[in-house]
Amino acid sequence: MINVVEVKSKDQMKDFIDLPFTIYKNSPYWVPPIKKDELKSFHPNNPVFKTVEVKFFLAYKEEELVGRIVSIINKVEVKELHKPKVRFGWLIFKDDINILKALLTTVENIGKQYKLSYIEGPMGFSNMDKAGMLTEGFDKTATLIGIYNEEFYPRYIQQLGYQPKAEWLEYTIDVESFGNMEKMTRLCDMIRNRYQLETYNFKSFKELLPHVDEMFDLINLTYSELQSFVPIEKYQIEHYKKKYLKFIHPDFISCVKDSNGNMIAFAITMPSFSKAFQKAKGKLLPFGWWHLLRAQKVNTHVEFYLIGIHPNYQNKGVNALIIEELYHKFVLRGIKTMETNPLLEENIKVQQLWKNYNPIIHKKRKTFYKEIS
Repeated sequence: MINVVEVKSKDQMKDFIDLPFTIYKNSPYWVPPIKKDELKSFHPNNPVFKTVEVKFFLAYKEEELVGRIVSIINKVEVKELHKPKVRFGWLIFKDDINILKALLTTVENIGKQYKLSYIEGPMGFSNMDKAGMLTEGFDKTATLIGIYNEEFYPRYIQQLGYQPKAEWLEYTIDVESFGNMEKMTRLCDMIRNRYQLETYNFKSFKELLPHVDEMFDLINLTYSELQSFVPIEKYQIEHYKKKYLKFIHPDFISCVKDSNGNMIAFAITMPSFSKAFQKAKGKLLPFGWWHLLRAQKVNTHVEFYLIGIHPNYQNKGVNALIIEELYHKFVLRGIKTMETNPLLEENIKVQQLWKNYNPIIHKKRKTFYKEIS
């Protein structure tokens, strides 16, 4: 008998956050979050919750805690984008299909209460959160924004009648494959002259901060046509600034501006923090901060997180300016390999950025959905 209960107390929320640390404690591939950051993300004061309704649940088998899930109703998605769905996220469960069934049924019932048509996940509160269940690459270490799950997850969910919805691909790229930079430089010079563009760098975090809102605006413009995209609201941006900016170093950012000084493209990469987070074990103190600091300064592997290109400049070679800039930064830093964030399979424009650099697909992930009305 599986009993699913809603999280109502601080102790229950602590159990919710601690559960994956128990289930994946021996996994060399799972990357634990910082527990304090999780608490902040789940706190009612999170501005994301102005347009997102959530409930947290724990599953027990007799007295043992065996699973967790979050039900999510994104009001912008449902009311303004007319997508009548309830999301599920933060799914963790022990190897028992009955646990998964109990958790999903709980979220399905919430969707039915709100007269929604289908359930989909795993997804986050917004597009800035982790999404997609791992379907290939179970023996690869997760990135900072990649969900890790064991191989039985996608098998069980399909046995329960769920079908694949969106699919993401993750690539690894050898920096040496960027190839002949003399040829790249000639191409970039031509693009700069033709469109009167200029690449620029931030010398400090303080210098970067005033431009973050521009980046979020470009994200909304860049990905607005994708079927799963929900615009990031202005009041939500502050939350994601606090959550992610502390891991960003100006040396790993490339930006492009037009003749009027407006940002028309950017890319954010980060040194890989995966091993550092594994060593931190969910805590910054006493030594977790040291592992993160060292990963930022001494690393041969980077993760490509975000790219935004204004629609007026897409398909005009602007990505070459970004790649040229990043390549020089990587060489100075001794970076050897790069790993992309999950890229939607339908997002051909972003995938085309890497077609000439011998990309290798090493992970795949999907969301799964089921009609409930």
